[in-house]
Amino acid sequence: MLYEKTCIVISHDADFLNAFSDGVLYLDVFTHKIEQYSGNYYDVVEEIKNRIERENLQNARMQTQIKEKRTQAEVFAHKGGKLRAVAKRMREAAEEAEENIVSVRQEDKTIKPFTIPAQEFDKHFDGKVIEIHSVAAIKNHKPVSKKLGLVVRKNYHVLLSGPNGIGKTTMLEKFASGKGEGFVIAKDVRVGYYKQDFSNFSAKGGSQPKADQPLAGAKASGGDFKQKAYDALYEVMQEKDEHKLRATAASFLLDGKLLDQPIQALSEGQKGLLSFCRLALLKPGLLILDEPTNHINFRHLPVIAEALNDYDGAMIMVSHIPDFVSQIRIDEIIDLDTI
Repeated sequence: MLYEKTCIVISHDADFLNAFSDGVLYLDVFTHKIEQYSGNYYDVVEEIKNRIERENLQNARMQTQIKEKRTQAEVFAHKGGKLRAVAKRMREAAEEAEENIVSVRQEDKTIKPFTIPAQEFDKHFDGKVIEIHSVAAIKNHKPVSKKLGLVVRKNYHVLLSGPNGIGKTTMLEKFASGKGEGFVIAKDVRVGYYKQDFSNFSAKGGSQPKADQPLAGAKASGGDFKQKAYDALYEVMQEKDEHKLRATAASFLLDGKLLDQPIQALSEGQKGLLSFCRLALLKPGLLILDEPTNHINFRHLPVIAEALNDYDGAMIMVSHIPDFVSQIRIDEIIDLDTI
């Protein structure tokens, strides 16, 4: 049944929005104004792109006219006599052209390409980052389990799939905490954990080991919502380097003003970018990702997908966005629905 009344939806999934939307209300972050467009999101993107091109072309023509009129004014002014009046008209024409220069629309920035460096192990490491002996799920309101002899080594990517409510997030939380049966994480492995609701940023998210201590099973995106964003990044760095921290943060659109804010003051999208920035600075050996597209502007998703695809540590991920997953190398799929 079609809903016949007005519906206003906010989502970071462009395809979902385009499936039913007839118009777009665009909140311009630079002008702080709301613009209304007809059509779907992709129509709006194309319209804004064309508008920027027209504005740039108009300004280029105006700049050419300004330069020509000022040059002519200089020539006529030096000739003196009646030509001084011509020079004055040339200067006025240049001023008029300057008034016709428009403010080119600014667009939201996209994060820069980045990498998540993997933890380097000593020569005695046998390559087994995490061994998963069994997996558990909730089916028909009852817990079920299945034996699984999976060894996740460095440069191996695993996708954990299954319907909502089957236990994917619970399993990732166990891996991230290092507590629970059915798996073993190698000693001294640093675990980077991206949690979909950012609840591990709160004080209830558990204790956070110091960055220079082993992080096996640790919640690498932990901390406290009252903690400053800068401190949340600084504490995970293996080698303390403020310049590197700020440069890395800037590539995630986190400027000095945002870094000085408590985490609770950041938007959900900024918390997501802060989490990815932490992972890049942490250099984890095991990367655990629970719905990493949640709250993230979809302009950033191809950049994030490329970084995850290139990650050469061990990775276990949950995602419900097929297009996002298709851009990432997956070596093994654990489907909890088949248990």
